[in-house]
Amino acid sequence: MEKISRTRKITLIGMLAALAYLFTLIGHFVPITFGDFLRYDPKDAIIVMAGFSIGPLAALIISVIVSFLELITISTTGIIGFFMNVISSASFACVSALIYKKIKKVSGAVIGLTVSSLVTVALMLLWNYIVTPFYMDVPRNVIASMLLPVFLPFNVIKCGLNSALVMIIYKPFVTAMRGAGFIGRPKGDKAMRFNPLVLIFSLALMAVMIALFIILK
Repeated sequence: MEKISRTRKITLIGMLAALAYLFTLIGHFVPITFGDFLRYDPKDAIIVMAGFSIGPLAALIISVIVSFLELITISTTGIIGFFMNVISSASFACVSALIYKKIKKVSGAVIGLTVSSLVTVALMLLWNYIVTPFYMDVPRNVIASMLLPVFLPFNVIKCGLNSALVMIIYKPFVTAMRGAGFIGRPKGDKAMRFNPLVLIFSLALMAVMIALFIILK
C-alpha cells in the first residue's frame, strides 16, 4: 500500500469529524424523528467511511469527537447521551471497519456492515433497557414495553439506512480522497471497483428502510 503521511491522515480525520458533526447538526435542526424522541442522522455513515479508508481507530476517534461536540453544543441528554452516542457510533463503525480490514473487498464491506448492524441493534436495546429509565425518569417496565415496538425498529432502520449510504457513496469518496493524496492505493482492493449489483442492492435496501420508517412512524 502506498504510504500516506501522518499529517494527511490527521487532516482527513479532522475533515470527516467535521462532516459527521455537520450531519448531526442537520439532524438536530431538521429532525427526522421516530416516536417522540428518537432522531435519525447519517453521521455514522461518515464514520464508517473513515473506518474503511483509514482504520478502526480513526472510526473510534471520530465517534468520540463528534459525540463530545454534540454533548457541549446541542445535546439535552448530558453525559449519558454522550456515552450512548459513542457506543452506538463506535459499535457500528469499528466492527464494520475491523471486518473490512481483514476482508478488503465488497463482500468484506457487506459482511462488516451486516455484523456491525446486528451488534449495534443488540447493544442499543441493552443500553436502553438498563440506562434509559434513569435519564427519562420512567419505570423500567415502560422502557421494556418500548423495546420491540420502538427501539428495535428504529435501530434496524438507522443501521440499514447508514449501511446503504456507505455502499452508495464510499467508492466516489475514496476516489476523491485518493486523488487528493489523503488515502493510499492498495493493490487488489476489489471494493473500489464499480459494481452495479452493489449499487442496486444498496438503493433497494434504502427504499425498504424508508418504506418501513414511513409505515411504522
